[in-house]
Amino acid sequence: MTLWNGSFPFYPGTNAHFSFDTTGAIIISIFLSMLATFIIILPGIRGRRRLFWLLRVLLALFVGAVVLTIQFTRDWETGWVTANTSYKSFSHALVNVNLGLHIGLAGVNITLVGNPVNQLNETISYNEHFAWSFDADYEHSYSQGLQKGLPSPILYVAEKLSSQSPCGVHRQYRICGHYVSLMLWMAFCTWLISILLFSMPILLYGGSMLLLTAVLMLFSLLFFSTARNTPKCPIQFGPASLRTGYGGSFWLTLATGLLCLLLGLGIIILNSVQPEKLKLVFNLDEGKEDEEEEWDKSYLPTKPSSSAQDVLMVPLDELCEVTATRL
Repeated sequence: MTLWNGSFPFYPGTNAHFSFDTTGAIIISIFLSMLATFIIILPGIRGRRRLFWLLRVLLALFVGAVVLTIQFTRDWETGWVTANTSYKSFSHALVNVNLGLHIGLAGVNITLVGNPVNQLNETISYNEHFAWSFDADYEHSYSQGLQKGLPSPILYVAEKLSSQSPCGVHRQYRICGHYVSLMLWMAFCTWLISILLFSMPILLYGGSMLLLTAVLMLFSLLFFSTARNTPKCPIQFGPASLRTGYGGSFWLTLATGLLCLLLGLGIIILNSVQPEKLKLVFNLDEGKEDEEEEWDKSYLPTKPSSSAQDVLMVPLDELCEVTATRL
């Protein structure tokens, strides 16, 4: 191929960047708005109820935000490598780059950043997404990358994860991502049910639903780890090798699942051992005492009036006999 303006003709002059995913930002904004609303009405709660109520709101919103957000994050498994590699096909020019691999439930992100960013009269800064969910076509995304003329390191890593690759990891990640997402949606539903049961309040069943939420989240992690433990083809860039490990979403899911597990077990145990302390946390005892106090006050006898105290009592033997005559 011949050069045209210093580059090969099938490579565009402007770098193609993957657009910013606003789904996580929208979800976090919604939950922060809900938290702000609850904080506004917080001064209207009396006494020690305020602290317990705020603690329950914070824990509930945190669990719900995590379960919903990790559905769309792309850092369940991440890895970085710094290497000297060729930048374009049919070119022997080498560039020093930092290449990152970010695996999510619905696809993979491949990041390429030059070190420094400006090399070969170009700005090397790419972040490309290749979807592999059941409603997406990974091969089509890969072919579009070829047509756009993405750099060779990105295409090399994307080819390793394709269904046509002899590595055979595409099918495992795709199936695991689908079922992990399904279990997390079920965990979100059980979280909603637990919130409804706690507000009724049915504390024992609410704790059971929270425990089920924890079980679903922890099982989703076990299911995802099966894809990572499959044998993989090495991703080599000369002497450097790209290796991945569990990312932030994985550890956040693990921490939230353990938190739900402890809360669910604690509620169930307190409900059977010391239900009065559990009612104290959910502000059920004070409400009952207030109702009983109001009930007792409503039925207390009123202060006797002066007219009732001034009634004249006459003995029976002093009553006069009265005779009635017919007119």
